[in-house]
Amino acid sequence: MLRPRRKKKDVPGGLFVKCDGCGEMVYRRNVQERLQICPECNYHFRIGARERVRLHTDEGSFDERDADMAACDPLHFVAAKAYADQIKSYMQRTGLNEAAIYGTCRIEDRPAVFAAMDFRFAGGSMGSVVGEKITRAAELALAEGLPLVTTAASGGARMQESAYSLMQMAKTCAALKRLSDAGGAYISIMTHPTTGGVTASWASMGDVIIAEPGALIGFAGRRVIEQTINQELPADFQTAEFLLEHGFLDIIVERGQIKQTLARLIGYLS
Repeated sequence: MLRPRRKKKDVPGGLFVKCDGCGEMVYRRNVQERLQICPECNYHFRIGARERVRLHTDEGSFDERDADMAACDPLHFVAAKAYADQIKSYMQRTGLNEAAIYGTCRIEDRPAVFAAMDFRFAGGSMGSVVGEKITRAAELALAEGLPLVTTAASGGARMQESAYSLMQMAKTCAALKRLSDAGGAYISIMTHPTTGGVTASWASMGDVIIAEPGALIGFAGRRVIEQTINQELPADFQTAEFLLEHGFLDIIVERGQIKQTLARLIGYLS
């Protein structure tokens, strides 16, 4: 006698997520419980600026500054889509007004100024507002006598703002130089990815430079460099591990250990 065929149960959507590191389909809850880290290969998924605040600062201590600051469109830039319309779309999608937030906080009860980027907003590109916020974060740290901590996640300069964007590299570095000259402490955290003008400016100016495991960090893209020097680059080129080996970074820290590492460093640098 034939048994009736059992009806296949549908698997609810969203239960699994594909890891960009190992390519495996992993249970989303396991990833979330590990702070958005793959349980199979330790790949660190991208997280947003608000999540950075939640993970790296004391609960309820973050006091955001200039939250309403938003990009304008000085060049009236239009490509496939108008830049002004793109900005509105990013705002709706992320709930942020720009790709960076900053404010005062406490890190294991140590006061600090904290700034974080969000890659979801225009690929974390640095336009006038991002540059202004990082500059103001450095100026706030200087005025209040507090250490500055930044977390970078960027595809580079925001080309829709042309020279206005590129000017932010010099502006942020000048503010950080003033902080350094006054004896202020600056800790920079590079996450996946940190590239282009952000790497070439404020993200590389920390007294201590931290990176998450496996983070892509560089200025120009791999293919551009290979074509320029006519050589094949190592497989791990521009990874955090490669840069640590070659002296560009000071330490690689797992996401769950960043907060306590920051607290220790602030104690040392203070």
